[in-house]
Amino acid sequence: MKTCPCPCFVSVNLVTLGHGKRTRTRIRKFQFVSQKSGIRHQASGIINPKGFTLLEILIAMFIFAIVLSTIYTSYTGTFRIVDETEYQADIYGMARITMERMHEDLESVYIPQYSESSEFDEEGGKVVEFLGEDKEIKDRGADSLRFISTAHLVFGEEEQAFGKSEIGYYVGENDEGEGLVLYRTDTPVVAQTPGEGTGGQALCEKLLSINFTYYDANGEIYDNWDSAAKMLKEKIPQMVSILLEFVNRSDPEAPFKFMTRVALPMGRE
Repeated sequence: MKTCPCPCFVSVNLVTLGHGKRTRTRIRKFQFVSQKSGIRHQASGIINPKGFTLLEILIAMFIFAIVLSTIYTSYTGTFRIVDETEYQADIYGMARITMERMHEDLESVYIPQYSESSEFDEEGGKVVEFLGEDKEIKDRGADSLRFISTAHLVFGEEEQAFGKSEIGYYVGENDEGEGLVLYRTDTPVVAQTPGEGTGGQALCEKLLSINFTYYDANGEIYDNWDSAAKMLKEKIPQMVSILLEFVNRSDPEAPFKFMTRVALPMGRE
Protein backbone atom coordinates (compact mmCIF):
# COMPACT_ATOMS: atom_id res chain seq x y z
CA MET A 1 0.00 0.00 0.00
CA LYS A 2 1.35 3.43 -0.94
CA THR A 3 1.06 6.33 1.52
CA CYS A 4 0.77 9.97 0.73
CA PRO A 5 4.21 11.62 1.18
CA CYS A 6 2.73 15.03 2.02
CA PRO A 7 0.55 16.29 4.94
CA CYS A 8 -3.17 15.85 4.32
CA PHE A 9 -6.36 17.27 5.77
CA VAL A 10 -9.03 14.66 6.43
CA SER A 11 -12.67 15.56 6.59
CA VAL A 12 -15.19 13.01 7.92
CA ASN A 13 -18.94 13.39 7.58
CA LEU A 14 -20.72 11.56 10.45
CA VAL A 15 -24.43 10.94 10.91
CA THR A 16 -25.69 9.91 14.33
CA LEU A 17 -28.92 7.98 14.58
CA GLY A 18 -30.59 7.85 17.97
CA HIS A 19 -33.65 6.23 19.45
CA GLY A 20 -33.99 6.46 23.19
CA LYS A 21 -30.71 5.62 24.86
CA ARG A 22 -29.36 3.63 21.92
CA THR A 23 -27.25 5.46 19.41
CA ARG A 24 -25.42 4.30 16.35
CA THR A 25 -22.88 6.19 14.31
CA ARG A 26 -22.65 5.66 10.59
CA ILE A 27 -19.81 6.99 8.47
CA ARG A 28 -21.54 8.56 5.50
CA LYS A 29 -18.59 10.06 3.74
CA PHE A 30 -14.98 10.98 4.37
CA GLN A 31 -12.56 12.94 2.32
CA PHE A 32 -8.97 14.04 2.49
CA VAL A 33 -7.14 16.75 0.62
CA SER A 34 -3.53 16.66 -0.31
CA GLN A 35 -1.86 20.00 0.44
CA LYS A 36 0.84 19.39 -2.12
CA SER A 37 -1.33 18.45 -5.05
CA GLY A 38 -4.54 20.02 -3.98
CA ILE A 39 -6.42 16.95 -5.16
CA ARG A 40 -9.47 16.02 -3.16
CA HIS A 41 -10.21 12.33 -2.55
CA GLN A 42 -13.44 11.08 -1.07
CA ALA A 43 -15.06 7.72 -0.35
CA SER A 44 -18.12 6.44 1.38
CA GLY A 45 -18.91 3.22 3.26
CA ILE A 46 -20.73 1.59 6.13
CA ILE A 47 -19.15 -0.02 9.19
CA ASN A 48 -21.13 -2.68 11.08
CA PRO A 49 -19.99 -2.59 14.74
CA LYS A 50 -22.03 -5.71 15.70
CA GLY A 51 -19.70 -8.63 14.45
CA PHE A 52 -20.86 -12.30 14.53
CA THR A 53 -23.66 -13.41 16.82
CA LEU A 54 -23.47 -16.52 19.01
CA LEU A 55 -26.06 -18.25 16.83
CA GLU A 56 -24.01 -17.65 13.69
CA ILE A 57 -20.90 -19.09 15.38
CA LEU A 58 -22.80 -22.18 16.53
CA ILE A 59 -24.21 -22.77 13.03
CA ALA A 60 -20.73 -22.44 11.52
CA MET A 61 -19.29 -24.90 14.05
CA PHE A 62 -22.13 -27.35 13.35
CA ILE A 63 -21.50 -27.25 9.59
CA PHE A 64 -17.77 -27.67 10.14
CA ALA A 65 -18.38 -30.69 12.39
CA ILE A 66 -20.58 -32.34 9.74
CA VAL A 67 -17.97 -31.82 7.02
CA LEU A 68 -15.17 -33.08 9.27
CA SER A 69 -17.12 -36.21 10.30
CA THR A 70 -17.93 -36.98 6.65
CA ILE A 71 -14.26 -36.73 5.68
CA TYR A 72 -13.18 -38.88 8.65
CA THR A 73 -15.79 -41.57 7.89
CA SER A 74 -14.71 -41.76 4.27
CA TYR A 75 -11.04 -41.87 5.28
CA THR A 76 -11.43 -44.66 7.84
CA GLY A 77 -13.85 -46.57 5.61
CA THR A 78 -11.33 -46.64 2.80
CA PHE A 79 -8.60 -48.04 5.04
CA ARG A 80 -11.00 -50.61 6.49
CA ILE A 81 -11.88 -51.85 2.99
CA VAL A 82 -8.19 -52.05 2.09
CA ASP A 83 -7.43 -54.00 5.28
CA GLU A 84 -10.30 -56.46 4.70
CA THR A 85 -9.24 -56.96 1.09
CA GLU A 86 -5.67 -57.76 2.12
CA TYR A 87 -6.93 -60.15 4.81
CA GLN A 88 -9.15 -62.01 2.34
CA ALA A 89 -6.29 -62.18 -0.16
CA ASP A 90 -4.09 -63.82 2.54
CA ILE A 91 -6.84 -66.32 3.36
CA TYR A 92 -7.39 -67.25 -0.29
CA GLY A 93 -3.65 -67.58 -0.82
CA MET A 94 -3.21 -69.91 2.17
CA ALA A 95 -6.24 -71.98 1.16
CA ARG A 96 -4.93 -72.40 -2.40
CA ILE A 97 -1.46 -73.47 -1.26
CA THR A 98 -2.88 -75.88 1.33
CA MET A 99 -5.29 -77.49 -1.12
CA GLU A 100 -2.60 -77.90 -3.78
CA ARG A 101 -0.19 -79.46 -1.27
CA MET A 102 -2.79 -81.91 0.05
CA HIS A 103 -3.94 -82.75 -3.44
CA GLU A 104 -0.41 -83.66 -4.56
CA ASP A 105 0.33 -85.64 -1.38
CA LEU A 106 -2.85 -87.71 -1.64
CA GLU A 107 -2.44 -88.38 -5.34
CA SER A 108 1.00 -89.82 -4.55
CA VAL A 109 -0.27 -92.12 -1.78
CA TYR A 110 1.57 -95.43 -1.46
CA ILE A 111 0.40 -98.65 0.17
CA PRO A 112 3.24 -101.06 0.96
CA GLN A 113 2.72 -104.81 0.66
CA TYR A 114 2.62 -106.80 3.83
CA SER A 115 6.03 -108.26 3.11
CA GLU A 116 7.44 -104.73 3.01
CA SER A 117 5.56 -103.77 6.18
CA SER A 118 6.89 -106.81 7.97
CA GLU A 119 10.47 -105.80 7.18
CA PHE A 120 9.92 -102.43 8.79
CA ASP A 121 8.18 -104.00 11.77
CA GLU A 122 11.12 -106.32 12.38
CA GLU A 123 13.38 -103.26 12.56
CA GLY A 124 11.11 -101.74 15.17
CA GLY A 125 9.60 -99.10 12.92
CA LYS A 126 5.88 -98.51 12.69
CA VAL A 127 4.49 -98.18 9.18
CA VAL A 128 1.21 -96.26 9.00
CA GLU A 129 -0.57 -97.17 5.79
CA PHE A 130 -3.56 -94.80 5.89
CA LEU A 131 -4.94 -93.42 9.12
CA GLY A 132 -7.57 -90.67 9.26
CA GLU A 133 -9.03 -89.70 12.63
CA ASP A 134 -12.02 -87.50 13.41
CA LYS A 135 -10.97 -85.04 16.13
CA GLU A 136 -12.09 -81.77 17.69
CA ILE A 137 -10.50 -78.79 19.44
CA LYS A 138 -12.92 -76.64 21.43
CA ASP A 139 -15.93 -78.08 19.56
CA ARG A 140 -14.33 -77.34 16.20
CA GLY A 141 -13.28 -79.89 13.59
CA ALA A 142 -9.58 -80.71 13.88
CA ASP A 143 -9.17 -83.96 11.95
CA SER A 144 -5.77 -85.57 11.49
CA LEU A 145 -4.45 -87.70 8.63
CA ARG A 146 -1.33 -89.83 8.12
CA PHE A 147 -0.30 -91.95 5.14
CA ILE A 148 2.69 -93.11 3.11
CA SER A 149 3.39 -91.02 0.00
CA THR A 150 6.05 -90.58 -2.63
CA ALA A 151 5.64 -86.76 -2.51
CA HIS A 152 8.56 -86.15 -0.16
CA LEU A 153 9.77 -82.54 -0.24
CA VAL A 154 13.48 -81.78 -0.38
CA PHE A 155 14.42 -78.28 0.86
CA GLY A 156 18.18 -78.36 0.34
CA GLU A 157 20.85 -79.85 -1.87
CA GLU A 158 22.45 -81.59 1.08
CA GLU A 159 19.17 -83.31 1.99
CA GLN A 160 18.75 -86.76 0.51
CA ALA A 161 15.71 -87.37 -1.68
CA PHE A 162 14.00 -90.46 -0.26
CA GLY A 163 11.52 -92.37 -2.36
CA LYS A 164 8.78 -92.75 0.26
CA SER A 165 7.89 -90.82 3.37
CA GLU A 166 5.14 -90.63 5.94
CA ILE A 167 3.02 -87.52 5.42
CA GLY A 168 0.98 -86.26 8.33
CA TYR A 169 -1.52 -83.46 8.85
CA TYR A 170 -2.60 -82.32 12.29
CA VAL A 171 -4.06 -79.20 13.88
CA GLY A 172 -2.81 -77.21 16.85
CA GLU A 173 -3.90 -74.11 18.70
CA ASN A 174 -2.36 -70.77 17.79
CA ASP A 175 -0.95 -69.13 20.93
CA GLU A 176 -0.02 -65.89 19.17
CA GLY A 177 -3.06 -65.26 16.97
CA GLU A 178 -6.62 -66.18 16.15
CA GLY A 179 -7.83 -69.54 14.92
CA LEU A 180 -5.98 -72.83 14.59
CA VAL A 181 -2.78 -73.82 12.79
CA LEU A 182 -2.50 -76.71 10.34
CA TYR A 183 0.86 -78.54 10.41
CA ARG A 184 2.37 -80.90 7.85
CA THR A 185 4.97 -83.51 8.73
CA ASP A 186 7.16 -85.20 6.12
CA THR A 187 9.29 -88.03 7.51
CA PRO A 188 11.17 -90.60 5.40
CA VAL A 189 10.07 -94.14 6.21
CA VAL A 190 13.64 -95.05 7.17
CA ALA A 191 13.73 -92.28 9.79
CA GLN A 192 12.10 -92.12 13.19
CA THR A 193 8.58 -90.73 13.03
CA PRO A 194 7.92 -87.76 15.36
CA GLY A 195 5.34 -88.15 18.08
CA GLU A 196 1.71 -87.59 17.22
CA GLY A 197 0.83 -83.90 17.13
CA THR A 198 4.47 -82.76 17.17
CA GLY A 199 7.00 -81.48 14.66
CA GLY A 200 6.32 -80.46 11.11
CA GLN A 201 5.91 -77.10 9.43
CA ALA A 202 2.95 -74.75 9.64
CA LEU A 203 0.99 -75.00 6.40
CA CYS A 204 -1.70 -72.41 7.17
CA GLU A 205 -3.10 -70.44 10.09
CA LYS A 206 -6.30 -68.55 10.98
CA LEU A 207 -8.01 -71.89 10.52
CA LEU A 208 -11.44 -72.33 12.07
CA SER A 209 -11.83 -76.05 11.33
CA ILE A 210 -10.69 -78.86 9.03
CA ASN A 211 -12.66 -81.98 8.19
CA PHE A 212 -11.72 -85.03 6.14
CA THR A 213 -14.40 -87.31 4.70
CA TYR A 214 -13.54 -90.68 3.17
CA TYR A 215 -15.38 -92.64 0.46
CA ASP A 216 -14.90 -96.33 -0.30
CA ALA A 217 -15.36 -98.07 -3.64
CA ASN A 218 -19.12 -98.38 -3.02
CA GLY A 219 -19.56 -94.68 -2.23
CA GLU A 220 -20.04 -95.27 1.49
CA ILE A 221 -18.97 -92.35 3.68
CA TYR A 222 -16.57 -92.63 6.63
CA ASP A 223 -15.49 -90.04 9.18
CA ASN A 224 -12.54 -92.22 10.22
CA TRP A 225 -10.30 -94.50 8.18
CA ASP A 226 -7.76 -97.01 9.44
CA SER A 227 -6.26 -99.37 6.88
CA ALA A 228 -4.89 -101.48 9.73
CA ALA A 229 -8.40 -102.21 11.03
CA LYS A 230 -9.92 -105.58 10.22
CA MET A 231 -12.77 -104.17 8.13
CA LEU A 232 -10.48 -101.94 6.04
CA LYS A 233 -7.44 -104.19 5.91
CA GLU A 234 -5.12 -103.25 3.02
CA LYS A 235 -7.59 -100.66 1.75
CA ILE A 236 -7.35 -96.95 1.18
CA PRO A 237 -10.27 -94.66 0.28
CA GLN A 238 -11.31 -94.22 -3.31
CA MET A 239 -11.78 -90.52 -2.63
CA VAL A 240 -11.04 -88.00 0.14
CA SER A 241 -13.06 -84.84 0.65
CA ILE A 242 -11.35 -81.89 2.36
CA LEU A 243 -13.20 -78.98 3.94
CA LEU A 244 -11.28 -75.97 5.28
CA GLU A 245 -12.94 -73.15 7.19
CA PHE A 246 -11.07 -69.92 7.95
CA VAL A 247 -11.86 -67.13 10.38
CA ASN A 248 -13.83 -64.23 8.90
CA ARG A 249 -13.05 -61.16 11.02
CA SER A 250 -15.72 -58.97 9.44
CA ASP A 251 -18.46 -61.61 9.90
CA PRO A 252 -17.56 -64.39 12.38
CA GLU A 253 -20.84 -66.20 11.66
CA ALA A 254 -19.89 -66.67 7.98
CA PRO A 255 -16.40 -68.21 7.83
CA PHE A 256 -14.51 -68.59 4.56
CA LYS A 257 -15.06 -72.14 3.28
CA PHE A 258 -12.96 -74.08 0.79
CA MET A 259 -13.69 -77.61 -0.32
CA THR A 260 -12.07 -80.10 -2.69
CA ARG A 261 -12.15 -83.81 -3.42
CA VAL A 262 -9.16 -85.95 -4.33
CA ALA A 263 -9.48 -89.27 -6.11
CA LEU A 264 -6.80 -91.68 -4.98
CA PRO A 265 -5.43 -93.65 -7.94
CA MET A 266 -4.35 -96.57 -5.74
CA GLY A 267 -7.69 -96.92 -4.00
CA ARG A 268 -8.82 -100.52 -4.20
CA GLU A 269 -10.99 -103.00 -2.41
